[in-house]
Amino acid sequence: MSGITPGIPALHSSTTAMAPGQGPGSRPGSDARTETGTEAATGAGAEAGPMPDAEQPRSAVPRQLVHREAGSQVLLTGWQRESADSFTVRAELPRSHSFYATTDGRHDPLILAEAVRQAGLLVSHAELGVPFGHQFVMHSLSVECDPDGLWLDRGATTLLIRLTCHDQRHRGRRLAGMAYHAHLYRDDAPIGIGKAQFDCLPPGVYDRVRARPPQAPAAHPPAPPLLPALVGRDRTQDTVLSPTADPRTWELRVDQTHPVLFDHALDHVPGMLMVEAMRQAAWCVGHPRPFVLRSLQVDFHHYAELDRPCLVRCAPGAGPLTLTVTQGGVLIADGQVSGRA
Repeated sequence: MSGITPGIPALHSSTTAMAPGQGPGSRPGSDARTETGTEAATGAGAEAGPMPDAEQPRSAVPRQLVHREAGSQVLLTGWQRESADSFTVRAELPRSHSFYATTDGRHDPLILAEAVRQAGLLVSHAELGVPFGHQFVMHSLSVECDPDGLWLDRGATTLLIRLTCHDQRHRGRRLAGMAYHAHLYRDDAPIGIGKAQFDCLPPGVYDRVRARPPQAPAAHPPAPPLLPALVGRDRTQDTVLSPTADPRTWELRVDQTHPVLFDHALDHVPGMLMVEAMRQAAWCVGHPRPFVLRSLQVDFHHYAELDRPCLVRCAPGAGPLTLTVTQGGVLIADGQVSGRA
C-alpha cells in the first residue's frame, strides 16, 4: 500500500456490516428512532424526487446535498452519524464516468477527491445544520491514494468514507467553517486519505465578500487547447490547459459549457477545475511518459474571476511537482502533485 495503510485505522465491525443503501443511524434529537441517510435528507428539506440519469449510483443522496445539478454526478449513496464529529459515508464509483475517466483498468484517482469534497458538503447540510443557499469557500483539498486499489470491478465500486470533523467554527449557532479528514476503504481495505477545509457563508456575507458588480462582465473566452494526449486526455473538451511561450506555463482553459466542471452556474472559476489543471500540468511536463496520480494537495487563496485569464505554472525541480495558479499576478492557488510513470 506504499505508506497509506499505516495511516488509516482498521474498520470497526459496525461499519463493515453496512451494505449500500442500508446502515441506520441516529441523528441528534432522534432518541431511539433510526433513519437511513437518504430518509434523513428528505426530512432536512431536500428534494428526493426521481433522478433520471442512467449512470446515477444506486440510492444516491439528493443532489442538492452535494451541490450537483445532474444526478449522474452524485457519487454518494448514504451516510450515518457515528459520533458528534464523525460520520460514515457510502459512495459508489461508476465503471464509466464522463469526466473522471478510467485508464488502464483503474478508476481515476481524482474521483476520490470529488467524493471527499461531496462528503463534506453532505454532512454539513444533513447533519451539521448548514442551510441550503449558504456558499462554501474551499480553502484546501488533498487526496493520497494507492492507484492499485482502484481497479475496475464488474459493477460500480463501493467505498466507505470515515469522515471526522475538527476545528469547527460557528457564527451564532450555525456552522461557519471546519476542517475534516476522510479515510477511504474498499472491501474493508484502506485505499486513500482525503483532507479539506472550508468556510460556509450566508448569502448576504458571501455577496459582501464577492462585491460583484450588478452586471456580470463578459466571460474570458477559452484559449486553444493543448493536444489531449499531452495531458492524459482523450477529448479536447476535457483539456483544461492552453500552451504559452514557456513550456512550463499554460493558460487555464475555462469552458463554462463543460457539463461536469460547470455542472451548475458559478460566479468564479471552480476549485476542481484548478485541481484538474495541476494534474494535467504534471502529465504535460512528464510527456511522453504516462502519469498516475498518487497524491495531490491544493491550497486556495483567492477567487479566480471568469472574465480574466489565469496562468498555471509548474516549478522546476525533482520530487513532488510544485504548481501555482495566478490571475493578474495574484496567487489564486498553489499545490503539490506526485505520481508514478
